[in-house]
Amino acid sequence: MKFSKVLPVAALLALVGASFSAQAYDADWKRGRVYYRSVCTSCHVASPIGSINPSTKTKADWAAYLKADKHAKGKDTVSRYVSKAYRASIKSGNKAAEKYADTPDQELMEDIKAFLMKGAKDGDAPASCS
Repeated sequence: MKFSKVLPVAALLALVGASFSAQAYDADWKRGRVYYRSVCTSCHVASPIGSINPSTKTKADWAAYLKADKHAKGKDTVSRYVSKAYRASIKSGNKAAEKYADTPDQELMEDIKAFLMKGAKDGDAPASCS
């Protein structure tokens, strides 16, 4: 009798687990690279700081930076520059912002993070953005 009750519960747990894994987003580092190079790097090159290459920081440094969500020494947020509103404001002059105008903010942020992790100083393929 116990076996007949355990089997449906196990099947239900398996279905719930499968639905959670199906909802996980698999970040696209290539899309993150395009956005980072077209939006982030282009702006930083024009600023007094100059470009900020992914290989200037370790994966831990990038993860902490993104988690803190502070940009311009805390005067702004990183998430602002990934938001749909920001992309809409620059899309007339930026092809990547136009191309990814409808991409959910969190997906694009995950894509950028994947690129930064891959291109970090201790990443799989340390990258420079020139």
